[in-house]
Amino acid sequence: MRFLDMALSALRYEMNLSSLYVGTDGEKILFNPRYLMERYQSDPVLVNRAYLHMLLHCLFRHPFHQGERDEEYWNLACDMAVESMVDVLPFSAVRLVVSDRRQEWYEKLRRRLKVLTAEGIYQVLQEEKLSIQEFGKLQLEFWVDDHVFWEKKKEDDDSQDQDNDRNQNQDDPSQSEEERRQEMEEKWREISEKMQTDLETFSKDAGEEAGDLLQYLRVENRERYDYRRFLEKFVTWKEDIQVDDDSYDYIFYTYGLQLYGNMPLIEALEYKEVKKVEELVIAIDTSESCEGDVVRRFLEETYAILRQSESFFHKFNLHIIQCDAKIQQDQKITSQEELAQYMAAFDLRGSGGTDFRPVFSYVEELMEEKAFQSLKGLIYFTDGWGQFPKKRPSYDTAFVFLDDGAYNEREVPPWAMKVVLGKEDLEISYNKE
Repeated sequence: MRFLDMALSALRYEMNLSSLYVGTDGEKILFNPRYLMERYQSDPVLVNRAYLHMLLHCLFRHPFHQGERDEEYWNLACDMAVESMVDVLPFSAVRLVVSDRRQEWYEKLRRRLKVLTAEGIYQVLQEEKLSIQEFGKLQLEFWVDDHVFWEKKKEDDDSQDQDNDRNQNQDDPSQSEEERRQEMEEKWREISEKMQTDLETFSKDAGEEAGDLLQYLRVENRERYDYRRFLEKFVTWKEDIQVDDDSYDYIFYTYGLQLYGNMPLIEALEYKEVKKVEELVIAIDTSESCEGDVVRRFLEETYAILRQSESFFHKFNLHIIQCDAKIQQDQKITSQEELAQYMAAFDLRGSGGTDFRPVFSYVEELMEEKAFQSLKGLIYFTDGWGQFPKKRPSYDTAFVFLDDGAYNEREVPPWAMKVVLGKEDLEISYNKE
């Protein structure tokens, strides 16, 4: 497994008696020597698998992605995801017979997920409504390492010795726990991305043998987007009517108040230059391959962001175009009120094939008719299967896909942006408000 060369050299080893087992915090493998020796005496393959299990946790950044999830379900989902990768590797160093219980769960998960990611498995487990007994059996089936070292914050009275040791090994002893974890996560991201590149290029044969692993790396290493920040690519500088606090000259302002009583010498300007969306086209692929619920989810999350007053100027020019192989509807929206009314009565139209070219031709016609003064861009939500225009338009274009686990197969023209958004990306963008 030469593609693991960087990962294998990324962790130090440290005896740790606070755990009865083995685990990692992303920086070290912390082990109880008695447990380690017993596992080795039982079967050396078990030690190999435990090592690889912990490496994969780090490569997929599981220790850093707890968030607001249920800790027990997240730990189990991470173990199931990692073990599903290890169980299909064709290398004798880590090969064991897969139990019937595991095989049954792998088949169940693959019927619902194209890639067995921890996030996807976590969602399935939440929906399964497992009893305490069933959940406990699953934990025992997939348990390999101790996740206690994943905790973001440790109680001072339980971990003071570990914290002191950690600080001694840092270049900056004053570095906070959160900063240290961010550095470790970034380190593992870089290792993971280099490993993915290696499997796709120099180690193609190994990549084919480790197909599930490579697919998982592609999913985990895809660029994550804050949807609000992505929309900033389509903003325009323009003066907007609002108080410009930066224009205050407090010295003369207060001097005027002192000299004349209640008469400031300088008033704040009632306008300033801001960056907001002024003109934009949102195209919605309504072909048969695009599910109505998925389209609605995208529109609802987009609306949740755009309805915020700071996203648009008071008056704007937004066109929402529904299309499959032809234009089905073009709704022009110029105010927040119209946007709210459109979303309240939204109706999906069209269910034919997919052809992207009619939308671009239609937008060009609108531009010739002076329907736009300075169109900044077009956002096209689609499943990705269709005919692209060969010529680059005069405005920025982004093709947006909702992640279904197979996004990597889709290609867009070199002049367009390719954006893959998971449900969690859209929700994070909205929840930040």
